[in-house]
Amino acid sequence: MAEKTAAEKLKEALLYQPKNGGATLSDDQLKAAFDFCEGYKAFMDRAKTEREAVEVLVRTLEGEGFSAYEPGRKYLPGDKLYYNNRGKALIGVVMGKKGLEEGVRMVASHIDSPRLDLKPRPLYEEAQLALFKTHYYGGIKKYQWTSIPLSLHGVIYKKDGSQVSVCVGEAEGDPVFCVTDLLPHLADAQRKRTLEEGIKGEELNILVGSLPFRDDKESELVKLNIMRLLHEKYGIVEADFISAELEAVPAYKSRDIGFDRSMLGAYGHDDRVCAYTSLMAALCCNEPEYTTITVFADKEETGSNSNTGMDTAFLRYFIADLAQPHGVEGRRVIARSKCLSADVNAGFDPTYPDVLEKNNAAYMGYGVALAKYTGSGGKYGTSDATAEFVSEVTRLLDEKEVKWQIGELGKVDQGGGGTVAVFLAALDMDVLDVGVPVLSMHAPFEIVSKIDVYMAYKAFCAFYGERDGDAV
Repeated sequence: MAEKTAAEKLKEALLYQPKNGGATLSDDQLKAAFDFCEGYKAFMDRAKTEREAVEVLVRTLEGEGFSAYEPGRKYLPGDKLYYNNRGKALIGVVMGKKGLEEGVRMVASHIDSPRLDLKPRPLYEEAQLALFKTHYYGGIKKYQWTSIPLSLHGVIYKKDGSQVSVCVGEAEGDPVFCVTDLLPHLADAQRKRTLEEGIKGEELNILVGSLPFRDDKESELVKLNIMRLLHEKYGIVEADFISAELEAVPAYKSRDIGFDRSMLGAYGHDDRVCAYTSLMAALCCNEPEYTTITVFADKEETGSNSNTGMDTAFLRYFIADLAQPHGVEGRRVIARSKCLSADVNAGFDPTYPDVLEKNNAAYMGYGVALAKYTGSGGKYGTSDATAEFVSEVTRLLDEKEVKWQIGELGKVDQGGGGTVAVFLAALDMDVLDVGVPVLSMHAPFEIVSKIDVYMAYKAFCAFYGERDGDAV
């Protein structure tokens, strides 16, 4: 092999040159990444909503020795516990050897994804068809939600206070639902709308039936027949929809993408890909140096509000309650803590290159993506991590041989977006966004690289103090 030239040596020493993991990882490492994603695929197919995600997370944590949080208890190093917030958000904790006054190591993701929510009075009949009215949740391109199979998930509370769980459209043989669209032959006026208005919010109506109740003396017989079927199966009446939380999501299963099977397609990678990888990292912790806190929040896609979102008090109150038996103030714990805001980033798409600045874009297969800031315009709506903390994290990832890259959510004036980082930073802790690049983000079918998923897991393991992230 020819000796490297002076320019080659200098380039290697001085220039930042990220490389595709497919060209740099060993066969064993690639196999580990592919094997890891089999578990992730199973998780995604079982956890399509925030409620389902919490149910799966709790079962998994309990299976690994975690128990429900007991207020007032003084937890000791190695103790494992979880706090379930209303069945829609979750906190997992492994107590560390160092006291809470030294701070904690936190990874915070969110488990909600864009979807179609049913309105409080959703069921109606028109032209002898029964439909559900919806209100879309989060940032979507509305036209992407027409003419695809949808499943229905959620809970209904009946007048007697009993709960009914609903999941229709996922099991083999289940019916599915859909939002209809115009045939191209009659869509001349629709084509003249802007892309944003191509499908309007009030046109996202889900088709649910067409058979009338066999009695021609009443009106709305198709609606009546649907309610008859729902009453027979669930024991509900129409008024019970008012207290229900029902979500329509794509009925797709997770699938490998590409001849090489190097990528994964699924609904809800944003942000359950970071939820799963941080969960698996938490399961590797037995007696970490610092207490680890893994947060799975709700409502990020609509601004992190409500009592299960990150822009609320439940995390701050929980840390204060956890610290109180140790004689430590919660704010002291938070101020000494360090956090990775685990959320996805935009992957570079060669079909749409103009919206991303190539030197600061995240690429598929190049590893977990770090974002020093998100926001929009002049860095509005972001925490902007300090140089000290970015340096600390990148040095740690290099030390643990975790493939990483820097990422930015689009060109400066192109748009932008936010994560939970800004709310965590407001509590007075160091925060950096770390997550997986995604293609077709917020679409009903998103795409990630298996290498990047695995590297996110290894990054969270490294942050929690585990040796190499290969324990699972």
